[in-house]
Amino acid sequence: MSRVKKGKIAAKTRRNVLKKVKGYRFGRSTKEAQAYEAIVHAGKYSFAHRRDKKNDFRRLWNVKINAALRENGLTYSKFINMLKKKGVALDRKILADLAENNPESFKRVVAQVK
Repeated sequence: MSRVKKGKIAAKTRRNVLKKVKGYRFGRSTKEAQAYEAIVHAGKYSFAHRRDKKNDFRRLWNVKINAALRENGLTYSKFINMLKKKGVALDRKILADLAENNPESFKRVVAQVK
């Protein structure tokens, strides 16, 4: 079997790894081993933070809905309970958007639930 030196492939791998860490600080942007480790950690964080983002937005929607409900004399928890009992199928994302951008429509929804 012939000998394989791997020079071309190793250079390509190194080039691709260093391309991914462009903009990182210190040795992580220039040294192959540190750069590879930085890529692995960045991938872990990006996976976890895609999940966290869903929680962050749900909390934001709850705050927006609660702020609009306080003006209408209700609290968030009582409103959500009434929504479920009435069988209104609006999710928090839609309710938060209505509360922020269409307060009149939101008031109609609150009136219907009351």
